[in-house]
Amino acid sequence: QVQLVESGGKLVQAGDSLRVSCAASGRSFSMPVMGWFRQAPGKEREFVAGINRSGSSTHYANSVKGRFTVSRDNAKNTVYLQMNSLKPEDTADYYCAADGNDFDVVRSARNVYDYWGQGTHVTVAS
Repeated sequence: QVQLVESGGKLVQAGDSLRVSCAASGRSFSMPVMGWFRQAPGKEREFVAGINRSGSSTHYANSVKGRFTVSRDNAKNTVYLQMNSLKPEDTADYYCAADGNDFDVVRSARNVYDYWGQGTHVTVAS
């Protein structure tokens, strides 16, 4: 079992930067591939970014590529999402998720992630 708790979401202005965090507990944190997803009101939850176990490989949605950076600190059992040049369309609840499978590959499909946090809300005002 993995427990995930997101934090850091808040109201920011367009163009601002924000870092959200996801603290993990439970099984060894060095194992899971981790993903960030977001869900805007009335929309499906979508993949944003992911990082493999060691942090050597990352993958991003086209909509955030070049603006967002995912990273992890396995010593602190924490994964981060640094968001720069924020836009109003980035407004959403942001969720971190852990892939409980053995593959060390970042995947974007929601159904491969076994553990989810409760989410942290980010609002980007224009």
